[in-house]
Amino acid sequence: MKTAPLTISDTKNLAKNLLERIVEQTKERANFGLCRQALIIGLYGDLGSGKTTFMQFFGEALGVKEKILSPTFVIEKIYKIAHPNFDHLIHIDAYRLENADEMRNLGWANIIKNPRNLIAVEWADRIAELLPNNHICVNFSHHNEESRIITFKS
Repeated sequence: MKTAPLTISDTKNLAKNLLERIVEQTKERANFGLCRQALIIGLYGDLGSGKTTFMQFFGEALGVKEKILSPTFVIEKIYKIAHPNFDHLIHIDAYRLENADEMRNLGWANIIKNPRNLIAVEWADRIAELLPNNHICVNFSHHNEESRIITFKS
């Protein structure tokens, strides 16, 4: 799905809508016994294309009280959430990783096995081999200083 250029306000609404769609999909997966691992969102795009801003709005929609910043230097930030479908939002920034093995060494297998984890990975292309084929792909690109193009593939 391709969207028109989005302003900050549009991006906030899009993040909220994505969460609503994810919650519906999670309910459907649970009804069929398909919730066996964490739900993963891969965020793709150039530096400054809006990935972290999107995550701030997404976290807000989930009820995260802390300010979400890109975990560039710490790689991973875990937010405890009180949501009917999820216990944790795990925000990963793979920008500084040299390869997928570094993410494996940081406990990737443990965090993806919990179906109550919602994982969002900025710079997901850096650990592409670890991501399941059915992860949600969110692509960001610059349109101009005030707007971005955001596309989804799930």
